[in-house]
Amino acid sequence: MPKMRLDKFLKDQGLASRSEVKEWIKKGRVRINDRVERDPGAHVDTDRDQVFLDGNAVCYREFVYYMLNKPKGVITATEDMKQETVLDLLPEELQRRELFPVGRLDKDTEGLLLLTNDGIFAHELLSPKKHVTKLYEAELDVFPGDRAIAAFKQGVVLDDGYQALPADLEFVSLSPRVIARVEVVEGKFHQIKRMFKAVGATVTALKRLRMGTVWLDDTLKPGEFRELTEEEILALGGKPS
Repeated sequence: MPKMRLDKFLKDQGLASRSEVKEWIKKGRVRINDRVERDPGAHVDTDRDQVFLDGNAVCYREFVYYMLNKPKGVITATEDMKQETVLDLLPEELQRRELFPVGRLDKDTEGLLLLTNDGIFAHELLSPKKHVTKLYEAELDVFPGDRAIAAFKQGVVLDDGYQALPADLEFVSLSPRVIARVEVVEGKFHQIKRMFKAVGATVTALKRLRMGTVWLDDTLKPGEFRELTEEEILALGGKPS
């Protein structure tokens, strides 16, 4: 990691805004190794230097990775003037880390959503060439018949003429509700809903359970989040701190 400005170092850890950390530095609250540093532009070597704020060590982490159990009614966006976004569910210090969602879930879809500030990580997960699988659980209004399994396996033709890539479909319940699980490797607009519509069923509820090999933590209630473990980050191709 190259050297970086002290104010950027502190700001990137989500501690406060750039202007606030500059004030902290000028007031003598920040130390680099054993030296009080009052210059916000002083350089920090993240591999060698230790930074302290009010005597407490500040560890530099370039990238962070979170799992959110996205609730219904929240949009997958970084900001919106009228509607609540997934970032609004996070505390202020995490919002300052400039996180963004990896892909999107529809407003009425819930479940696993990854949040990070690692652009390469997000790109690799979303690239169609990588064929990262995504598992969804859908509640349907009717049972479309076993023929739907073969249709999904072949590649359903959507309403705009696009033929979806082959997907695995299984029905886990037919009564009292029709519940299906479908695994896809792409993420077209409203894809799961449109795939089921193509075989004569309407999705009444949709939840993402897994991305790659990482499952939604079943201890997370809707709206709750946690950091990914090192094993999960590695499994998805990220870089643990």
